[in-house]
Amino acid sequence: MFEIPLQYSIHTLDGKELVPAGTVLTEDVIREIIASNVSQASKSMSLMQFGSVRDNIFQFLSNPPYKVIFDNHEDTEDVLNLMEQVILPVPVLESLDYFREYDYHTYRHMLMIFAISTLLAKILIPDYQRLILNATAGPSHDLGKICVPIDILMKRDPLTRDERNVLFQHPVAGYALLCYYTKDMNNFSAKVARDHHERLAGSGYMRGVKLKDPMVEIVAVSDVYDALISPRPYRPTSFDNRQPWRRLLPWPRGVRSAGTFCRH
Repeated sequence: MFEIPLQYSIHTLDGKELVPAGTVLTEDVIREIIASNVSQASKSMSLMQFGSVRDNIFQFLSNPPYKVIFDNHEDTEDVLNLMEQVILPVPVLESLDYFREYDYHTYRHMLMIFAISTLLAKILIPDYQRLILNATAGPSHDLGKICVPIDILMKRDPLTRDERNVLFQHPVAGYALLCYYTKDMNNFSAKVARDHHERLAGSGYMRGVKLKDPMVEIVAVSDVYDALISPRPYRPTSFDNRQPWRRLLPWPRGVRSAGTFCRH
């Protein structure tokens, strides 16, 4: 069971309010959200067949800093073959188009987190392909950022306390949205969205729980790592590929310190 007070509303990309501001999000509320999705069948589509995703992924992987990470041809082929099999709800894919137009940093980040976490899962988790495909995690961990105004996401100056509070709600917003679209409160991609800012020691947000799922840990580490090596509106110079690992280790203490250097 969980209870998460919400300061701000959670809404879909087309403006449908799923949860009003001031609601305490519980499992019962999530069930109501799922029940409100009255469509008989949620349309889904291949990730790699959607819009310019395929071309953009190849572009990202062929250029720094990702070119160094994906320098092993066999590993890269395995990741790409897995991505070819990913099917996602159309609204999740439409969020990629939204970010591609208004916040290209988040667009690239969502795609590359999936690629990097898949690469790490291949190394660390037995039967990783079945896990990822069954979970349909895909590039959806930051879906909740559709509830964050673009001027906050693209702000170059330090965020105000209110702006940070808006941003800090994006994990639980992503959880509610993915439960709604998949009609499943136990959907793994929803759990990844909810918990990717939690930490092993329980020092993360929004719930402050200790991470226990290795796959969520991998996404959490990949999330911080990519935030450090990629361009951001608020940071003129990115870290090189080696610097983030020095900040990430030892885990989890290093992840907490790494988080102070980036908004992600």
